[in-house]
Amino acid sequence: MSGTSNVGNSQVYEAGDQVNRPQAEIDQEKKDARFHEGKEHSHKALDSKDERSIANKLAREEKRENEEDDETEETKALNKDPTLLAKMHGNEPSRGAKIDAQIQAEEEEELRRKGKA
Repeated sequence: MSGTSNVGNSQVYEAGDQVNRPQAEIDQEKKDARFHEGKEHSHKALDSKDERSIANKLAREEKRENEEDDETEETKALNKDPTLLAKMHGNEPSRGAKIDAQIQAEEEEELRRKGKA
């Protein structure tokens, strides 16, 4: 019956091209890939449907208060100068970064003029 196929010659296909894998093997792969150790940020801190107790939520917030900020010197500097990253890598800052720097400078000047900075 395989000789009557209109699709093509059976010699064209390689051995593993059209071999079905056992369902048990597929199920095992799904099971293995489904649950690994807890993924980072898998719980939203203020999720109303989360089943963590109030005590656990409070303990988590206490830990978060004691954690240090993850901002490095580079990110702090980037918040002050949007063109810094491109300059650090030896590139010309993008047009958007230049505009951001200009707007930031104008706002700082206006605040200084008003005496609030």
